[in-house]
Amino acid sequence: MIRVPQVRVIDNEGNQLGVMATKDALAAAENGGLDLVEVAPTANPPVCRIMDYGKYKYQMSKKSKEAKKKQTVISIKEVKLRGKTEEHDFQFKVRNIRRFLGEGDKVKVSIIFKGREITHTDLGMGMLKRVSEELKDAATVESSPRLEGRNMSMILAPAPQKLEKTEKPEKTAKPADTAEEKAPEAEPQEE
Repeated sequence: MIRVPQVRVIDNEGNQLGVMATKDALAAAENGGLDLVEVAPTANPPVCRIMDYGKYKYQMSKKSKEAKKKQTVISIKEVKLRGKTEEHDFQFKVRNIRRFLGEGDKVKVSIIFKGREITHTDLGMGMLKRVSEELKDAATVESSPRLEGRNMSMILAPAPQKLEKTEKPEKTAKPADTAEEKAPEAEPQEE
């Protein structure tokens, strides 16, 4: 499929063979039982490499699979509230939001206004501020609360974990007899 008359050829060990006719390069590749693959078609003359193309494709697919394994997928979960949401339901939703954030997902918190509730957007704003206050240790506000039609929403992202929280101070346990020996005896007090 190489249509240019001359190419720069590199062998399978990485040594340059120089510029040669395409027919000669194909013959050299066939003599070694390998393929001639165009690596840099925009160069002048184009660069071709003598290699095992099947093995090359396999290695590239392995690299792409490894890259996909290391990739983290962040999804956005949505939690919906109402202006009249009671305390227990509110705390339940906050626990779910905290769990989603702990799993590494972003959370969209929405307040839905129905009917005449739209006149009390201040209640919805207060509820969203309360959610952000409850979760200030676990989340950062990525998108501040805003009204979109009959919905008010904000987006919370997981807070970056601090190193101080993960490091625990080491506690040394004292043997029971040494603690008893050093403890002063309490004297009975009279009233």
